Amino acid sequence: MTGTTGTTTSSTADCGWVRTWGTSPHAPIGAFGPLPSFADTTLRQVVRISGGGRQIRLRLTNEYGTAPLSIGAAQVALATPDGGIRPGSERVLTFDGRPAVTIPTGAPMLSDPIDLPLPVLSELSVSLYLPEAVKSATCHAMGVQTAWTMPGNRVDALTLPADAESLPLQALISAIDVLADGPATTIAIIGDSNTDCSGTTPDTNRRWTDRLAERLAETDDGRTVCVSNQGISGNRMLNDGLGDAVLARFDRDVLATPGLGHVVLAIGLGDIGVSYAPKDGTGPSPDFLAMFPGAPVTAEDLIAGYRQLIARAHARGVHVLAATLTPYEGDEIFTPEGERVRRQVNEWIRTSGAFDAVMDFDAVWSDPAHPSRIRDGFHAGDHLHGSDAGCRALGDSIDLTLFR
Repeated sequence: MTGTTGTTTSSTADCGWVRTWGTSPHAPIGAFGPLPSFADTTLRQVVRISGGGRQIRLRLTNEYGTAPLSIGAAQVALATPDGGIRPGSERVLTFDGRPAVTIPTGAPMLSDPIDLPLPVLSELSVSLYLPEAVKSATCHAMGVQTAWTMPGNRVDALTLPADAESLPLQALISAIDVLADGPATTIAIIGDSNTDCSGTTPDTNRRWTDRLAERLAETDDGRTVCVSNQGISGNRMLNDGLGDAVLARFDRDVLATPGLGHVVLAIGLGDIGVSYAPKDGTGPSPDFLAMFPGAPVTAEDLIAGYRQLIARAHARGVHVLAATLTPYEGDEIFTPEGERVRRQVNEWIRTSGAFDAVMDFDAVWSDPAHPSRIRDGFHAGDHLHGSDAGCRALGDSIDLTLFR
């Protein structure tokens, strides 16, 4: 990993709210099947926070809803395996002192602060009772995390009932903030499926962002450093893909992060891969390609996009780091033309000095004997997405002094 001297200074919140967990919301994706209506249903989800604190608050989301969202009851608790909750840790979520709330169409909603001392890397269970059907449930698909639905109001169920059903996604929650006991800051990481880490084992927290959070939790320098993962599988920088383009969602998903000190840009490979993907029947299906419209992007297009993101972050006094784009030969979207653009972009990331620091993920993953491919064992069988071992290698490669 390499660093450069930037013109900004990292911010550290002094006992204020910082984001300890985040996931980027987007509209329901029809390609992955219909969501349940959620009417008279409890939705339970488990998340692992990064940094700890003495109070928490949750950010619920109806940002892609087409009607007001009714929350009849909500509860947070320490999670136990298989969807259970730890007795005695339950806390009722309230909103302006009330246990129920209606979230306006297109809006998020913060809960009231909750007294719940949490150590670093705690797993939390979030249960929402939805009395009415949810029209266009704001969600986060392919996040390698299981959720469950239960009929009726079961927010206080200590274990999952026999009639619980699983869902392979997150929905209606987008962030958890903590009030730390001392100086604290958040690293927001924005990217695509290799930030979402869709190739890792579900429900095991083996994303590279999780590994970074683990390593930061092991340091003892008097600060709490949190990690907020804002990756969306199938996302792009310049154009919408699965989820809004990074240039469109950057302010909401990154710059509005409480306690933000550093931004990591890990985006661009999706722009290249799908725009140059074979369209002669040897590559992805026409239905897949139809989800990613737009002409092939050039290295200059992507560089201009990076410069926009850097300027917007630096205007907020935030350090900006970039991850080089990883190899993908062997996947069905690979073409020599796309590979040339990837190498041009990586050369600019490494040598331009535009970023405050660079994390060379390409060097970590590339096969020394075949640099356009991910080395064996580091991909999830598709030559594109990281395996558990590959994502751990990325997390282990990061120089933690970059976030001081």
